[in-house]
Amino acid sequence: MLLSGGLDSTLAAKMMLEQGIELDAINFLTTFCTCTKKGCRHQATKVADELGIKITVKNITQEYLEVVKNPRFGYGSGTNPCIDCRIFTFRKAKEFMKETGASFIITGEVLGERPMSQRRDAMMIIERESGLKRLILRPLSARLFDPTIPEEEGVVNREALLAISGRSRKPQIELARELGINEYPCPAGGCLLTDPQFSQRAKDLLEHDSFTLDNIMLLKVGRHFRLSKSCKLIVGRDEKENESILGLSKDKDLIMAAKYAPGPIGLLRGEAGPEDLNLALSITARYVDKKDEEKIAMEYWNNGDETKSVVEIEPIAEGLLVKKRI
Repeated sequence: MLLSGGLDSTLAAKMMLEQGIELDAINFLTTFCTCTKKGCRHQATKVADELGIKITVKNITQEYLEVVKNPRFGYGSGTNPCIDCRIFTFRKAKEFMKETGASFIITGEVLGERPMSQRRDAMMIIERESGLKRLILRPLSARLFDPTIPEEEGVVNREALLAISGRSRKPQIELARELGINEYPCPAGGCLLTDPQFSQRAKDLLEHDSFTLDNIMLLKVGRHFRLSKSCKLIVGRDEKENESILGLSKDKDLIMAAKYAPGPIGLLRGEAGPEDLNLALSITARYVDKKDEEKIAMEYWNNGDETKSVVEIEPIAEGLLVKKRI
């Protein structure tokens, strides 16, 4: 059972349990998950506990980065490689299926619910490419597809399966009421790669061959600026983001902040020349509270080095700031 903890997968699991099917659940985590405030691990584990299902949680981020970099079937509206993502996760599920001795895979997919990966043609491609043809059972939409092997063999009662399609959540909400499922804080698993702002930042990393986990973690915080092909700047928006930026900084990063006034932390990453440094200081100074001063004293230092340099810098003009912001 591919269990995200969302409404659809919860309903699919409940339907199978009511048919007496023994389930082993698996939840795949990546750094791009936006499932709940507490995270996808929390929600999937919570659902598994409530349903009495054994669950395995696996973080597949590092391997998944290669899928995002080079998707065979392309991207969606952002940097979301939805079809390749599903092929990848189903292949992982197939490995887990063999480990546990399971005979087929269950998902909460609904035909037509997601525009890229849940079209009929895309779902058939995903089945074929993952090596799971006729072994993926979708209880919510099963009667809109040809019978799977477990249905043909009588392991699963096809007559008790459903024919839900489309993007409306009303049938699922009604079914949840019938099955006594009253809490589903994560109605549909989210992915940062579909978020317009995050996606734009991710594209910048891909274009500059710097799509690494360290750089991706920084995409979640601050304001981002592309200074040159080899370096970029991240500027915190509040105290919490300043702390996050410092926590994610690496040895070769350059850190900057106003010397005498409250304001943001700036992090300059990459190979930066003198012009890049001045530009980074000027951008960071733009967000310092002392906006009535023509120049602001900014200090900067290499991460991990206590030696600091100070320079008086004029905040960047708004027009140039906009051009540099990602």
